Amino acid sequence: MKIFMRLLVIAILIAVGVGFYFRLNDDTLTGDRIIGIAVLASAFILMPIFLVVRWRGKKLEDYTLSEKNMKKMRDKGIDRL
Repeated sequence: MKIFMRLLVIAILIAVGVGFYFRLNDDTLTGDRIIGIAVLASAFILMPIFLVVRWRGKKLEDYTLSEKNMKKMRDKGIDRL
């Protein structure tokens, strides 16, 4: 999965570069389309895959502000916030 993510990041960066190349050579419509597709791919394909990979095996309750976690923070002396 990580290899797929790296390949996707490289492909998106290449697409953005190609889009700017087209824009510099007076084909702004094609360049804008390529850049737009790359941005959409990064937002709707790369970001969800990244979130799944990073959150795999972690408990959401460890990162939420609940009474149990508030009590742990008070016991450790972090309540100065």
